[in-house]
Amino acid sequence: MKKVEAIIRTSKFEEVTEALAKVGVTFMSFYEVKGHGLEKEYQTYRGATYDVGYIPRTKLEIVVSDSFLDPTIDTLLKVAKTGRVGDGKIFVTHLEDVFRIRTGEQGSDAL
Repeated sequence: MKKVEAIIRTSKFEEVTEALAKVGVTFMSFYEVKGHGLEKEYQTYRGATYDVGYIPRTKLEIVVSDSFLDPTIDTLLKVAKTGRVGDGKIFVTHLEDVFRIRTGEQGSDAL
């Protein structure tokens, strides 16, 4: 099992979640996050430009079976992309185990 964490543009959130649902992602968590990277956020006020610091993004956390990892990643790469700096990042980590609290199911059955 894998945990996929994706930091995407907030403006792409609805489009990404709809596309993930179409390929079979039935559960995910998401968070409003702020951060900074290569993209800089500037605002102009009375002719002066200010660096406003952190840029709002949305972080998705998705747990999938190993066989379902590629469709999930492919969908994220295709739909979240705008081609501009600041499109985001995808992180994939291995999960040791998963349990469903309600039924006690374990492993892939708990997904």
